[in-house]
Amino acid sequence: MAEIKEFVINDRRRFTSEGEVRPDAPPPQPAAPRPEADEFGSSAGRAVEATGPQLVPEAKVSEPEEDAPEAEMDPESYPPPPTEEQIAQATKAYDATVDRLDTVIRAQNPGMEQIPAMSFERLVQSVYMQAIMQLGGAAQPGVTPQVDLLGARQSIDMLSIIGEKARGNLSENEAKLVEAALFEMRMGFLEVTQALARQAAQQQPAAPPAPGGPSIVR
Repeated sequence: MAEIKEFVINDRRRFTSEGEVRPDAPPPQPAAPRPEADEFGSSAGRAVEATGPQLVPEAKVSEPEEDAPEAEMDPESYPPPPTEEQIAQATKAYDATVDRLDTVIRAQNPGMEQIPAMSFERLVQSVYMQAIMQLGGAAQPGVTPQVDLLGARQSIDMLSIIGEKARGNLSENEAKLVEAALFEMRMGFLEVTQALARQAAQQQPAAPPAPGGPSIVR
């Protein structure tokens, strides 16, 4: 018979029975990241309209004060940059580890093609698919889409920053790819937020008639 080990039960509730926050309550955990989809071009808006969206619960974020200046990191607080020798050693060790990993994967999966190298196009596709999944576009038919608006907004802003910082170093096709991906992501974001607004409006009860107002007598 297996030996039963002792265990401890931790009370992880954040609120007391009176509705107050417990002083020893653990901080809220962020939502786990979702795996990326394989194909480029999912439609978030149609998936949300099909079965109805469901928002992923998010931790409450305090609203910044109006007209408050954006906090910036002090350059002096940055960690010291690595030396050229450290960069070279880390790069060499990384490349060697990746080669060994590819060899093991191909040995365990005969006939498997070599994993394609990362490129700018694949980077854009990865961020795009992440946003589409956060907007519920990868939900299976008949399953309520899980919508993470804050995560989708961050993914859209992330790709926008990548495009801005890479401007001048992109080919014509790469620049068009970024513009097309951002357009689709923003349109999907608008479709989902509008669907959520319509859903919220339908769930609101009708307002009762004002006292003393007109009535129809049959």
